[in-house]
Amino acid sequence: MVSLNKVMLIGRVGTDPELRYTPAGTPVATFRLAVSRYFSGTDGQRQSETDWFTVVVWNKLAEQCNNYLTKRRLVYVEGRLHNRSWESNGQKYYRTDVVASNVTFLDRQDASSDEGKPSDVMEDDGTLDIASFDDGVVGLD
Repeated sequence: MVSLNKVMLIGRVGTDPELRYTPAGTPVATFRLAVSRYFSGTDGQRQSETDWFTVVVWNKLAEQCNNYLTKRRLVYVEGRLHNRSWESNGQKYYRTDVVASNVTFLDRQDASSDEGKPSDVMEDDGTLDIASFDDGVVGLD
């Protein structure tokens, strides 16, 4: 039987990444990602709806996200969904996270930064490549 667990998101980083380390010393970072969609309502007016996702990154990619990602950056995240549940005080809780295998910066860093280079592409194998993207991305804001 064939199965697939893959998610691809483009959105704005909602929180600066939070980097932690497991007891074994493995880096793990989390950040929130806002993904908006636009549509015409029944009255014909343009409306938007935003979904929020928790993104989890591991290893070298976690450290790179912590070093380069900041709130409001436009990013492409590729990975898989991970569901978990736990019980606390007799109540069952559920959570779905996006475990990222690839994070691509789609905008430039703040102009006040000395990092005026094109978007950074980070992959789970720890490589950091430079990719150039058109600054005029349409329909993503």
